[in-house]
Order: sequence, then structure tokens, then C-alpha cells
Amino acid sequence: MFRTQYTEKQLFELEAEFKKNIYKHTKKKKESVVSLVEKKQVKDMLSKSSIGKARDRNSARFSEELRPPQRREAGRKERRKSREHERGDRKKKAAKEKEKPNFALSGKLAEETNTFRGVVIKYSEPPEARIPKKRWRFYVFKDNENMPTLYMHRQSAYLIGRDRKVCDLVVDHPSCSKQHAALQYRLVPYEKADGRRERAVRPYIIDLGSSNETFVNNKPIEPLRYVELREKDVLKFGFSSREYVLLHDESKDDILDDD
Repeated sequence: MFRTQYTEKQLFELEAEFKKNIYKHTKKKKESVVSLVEKKQVKDMLSKSSIGKARDRNSARFSEELRPPQRREAGRKERRKSREHERGDRKKKAAKEKEKPNFALSGKLAEETNTFRGVVIKYSEPPEARIPKKRWRFYVFKDNENMPTLYMHRQSAYLIGRDRKVCDLVVDHPSCSKQHAALQYRLVPYEKADGRRERAVRPYIIDLGSSNETFVNNKPIEPLRYVELREKDVLKFGFSSREYVLLHDESKDDILDDD
């Protein structure tokens, strides 16, 4: 039979002490677990507040300062690369947006929205429009009477018609349209006698769909089409009796091309 040096009473007291210690240890452990949970809740609340955010920024800055210089520089380079990458993506996105199809009005359609002094202009100059080097002019005759000479070389185009607000050459005859025709100087290619190809600025007339037509050498021209003019050509607009003879300052000499 197993014998012990403790009496029964002493064993009972030791058992009670042991249970008491176990209870204290368990209670202390429970209290420590509860305190940890409460601390975590408080930390979460602080992180969501402005104080917590400021504390996080300060701690991040403090940890950044504590890092070795090599690691700090590497971190800066990484952040710089990421910013450059984002910037490049934005530029590529913007470039793609620019490459989208352009459904804006072309030059021909823009004629409907070309306004000057509140008047819609029927005519728009072509891309090959140029100011001439020759000093072209209109010599005007009415019933064999000489009228003031009109100098027509300072612009690349002249709008002709009754509307004084927009027309460069005003024709007051009631048979003429408000915007009757346009004199246009154009840079066009031509071939010389020796076969060489050159370009020259030459005068053209275009009828803007007038009611009573435009005449070149007493012949009506087709509306909305350019007709090349030559020296000494005679123009008339509608039923006006005025005749416009096209000449330039070198008309007494041979005609020279505008290179």
C-alpha cells in the first residue's frame, strides 16, 4: 500500500490551495484576453479618426527616417517610377481619345456656319487660295462710259453681290443676288512649253447659284464651278449693264505666269 508523509487533512488543504491557484490563473487569463480585445477595438476606432490617421502618417514618416539611406532611396525610386507609369498611362489614354474619328464639319459643310457681321456666307475659300503677285484690276464700263478702276489684287478672294455688309465688290442692280459670285485666286499647276511642270496663281470666277447667272464674255457659266479667267475677259452679273474687264499692270506686255 502506497504511503505518504502528508496526513489526510494536509492533503485536503493542498487540494484546496491547488484549486484556488488554478481559479486565479484562469481569471487572470480571462482578464488579459478581455483587455486585448478592448485595446484592438480602441485601436480600430483611432485608425478611423483623424487623430489615428495623423498618427499613422507620423509613424510611417518615422519608420521611413529610421530606414537605411539605401532603402529610403530605393523606396523613392519605386514611387517615382509608379508616378511616371501612371502619367504615361494618362498620356496614352489622352492620345487614344485624340485619335477617335473626327465628325466635325468639313470645309464644304462649314459654309453653312460661316458667318460675318451676322450674315451667313455662302462661300468658303479652297486650300489652294493665294494672294496674287500680279496687280489684277477691273476696268469698269457702263454704256461705254468709264467708271472708277477696281484694284483686285490685295486679297485672295473677293465676294461679289448686293449685300453691302459682306460683299467686297458691291453690285447694286436688282437682278443680282445678295451673294452673286466670287473672284478667287488659286495656286494651280500648269505645264510650260518645254514640258516642265510649274505652279502659278491664277484668277477664277465662281457663280454662287445666283438667280440670273454670271457671264464671261457674254456666255453664262455653270454655277458652283470654278472658271479660269484670262486677261481681257469681260464679266457681267445678272442683267446689269456694267462690264468688268480683267487686266493687270503688265497687260501691255506679254502675260507672265505668277511663279
